[in-house]
Amino acid sequence: MRIDIDAFNVLQVLVEEGSFSKASERLHKAQSAVSYQVKKLEQHLGVTLFNRDHYRAELTPEGKVILAEGQRLLQHLANIEHLASRFSQGWEPKLELVIDGALPMEPIMSALKLMSEHNIPTKIQLNMEFLGGVQHRFERDQADLMLVKDYRTGPSYHPKPLPTITSVLVASPMHPLSQLHNISLPELQQHVELTIEDSSPGKRARDEMQFGGDKVFYLSGFIMKKNALLKGLGFGWMPDFLITEELANGQLAQVDFIGGNRFSFTPQLVSTLERPLGRAGQLFTELILQEFALYQQQQTGFSGTGLG
Repeated sequence: MRIDIDAFNVLQVLVEEGSFSKASERLHKAQSAVSYQVKKLEQHLGVTLFNRDHYRAELTPEGKVILAEGQRLLQHLANIEHLASRFSQGWEPKLELVIDGALPMEPIMSALKLMSEHNIPTKIQLNMEFLGGVQHRFERDQADLMLVKDYRTGPSYHPKPLPTITSVLVASPMHPLSQLHNISLPELQQHVELTIEDSSPGKRARDEMQFGGDKVFYLSGFIMKKNALLKGLGFGWMPDFLITEELANGQLAQVDFIGGNRFSFTPQLVSTLERPLGRAGQLFTELILQEFALYQQQQTGFSGTGLG
């Protein structure tokens, strides 16, 4: 015989009202029905829940423990009913995002904060990868969205462009390259290049913006790369939103390469028609486009550089 879940609600009302008669009035049940429901639960559990020797209906010590567990069970059931109701309204159980570490986190976190304020039932998982690792994880994990710098397109992919991001070729002012002008490619290749390691498994893909020298240090993220640049370990490309302050105060300097020391790219917010977005994915898409546009305006107004 299964436990009557509603019996725990009856126990709670009995404790609050203090008598079977008052509890039956509140529950709109006959007093005999309330008594029978409690007695049936006691028989099923093999435990006396109420001390019936007192005027007021009082729980036994065992009854207090069982009621506490029953209250937790009722709360879990209420949560399940709430989630089921939200899911029936089109909210997906989980939304998985894969983000390229070359993109600014501020608008992404702002979009996620706005998502949380909608009190949606969807669990959100955010993963960060670099270069080819973004698309690899998107496909391997069957994620819902990727915010990516470059990717191999296909007929099922549905991209939305984000504001342009500019990267700057920099080095520490202590680095020999900072003292040179009109630097040629062979001159550049004599020095250590700092680059981000492709996080996809297998053979390392070469970043198309690498300079092709033999002296290359592969780093696992832009924070590490920035620290290496500040230490004068080498030169490399950095998204300018990550080094605005360092360029302004002279901690980093632009490298005067004859091929140019700036390049821009347009990241994409990509979904796939094979996994149509639910309400949470559609809401995130709307919010991320909004927050990137606001971020672009703030960056342009603040420094005149950054997101283009």
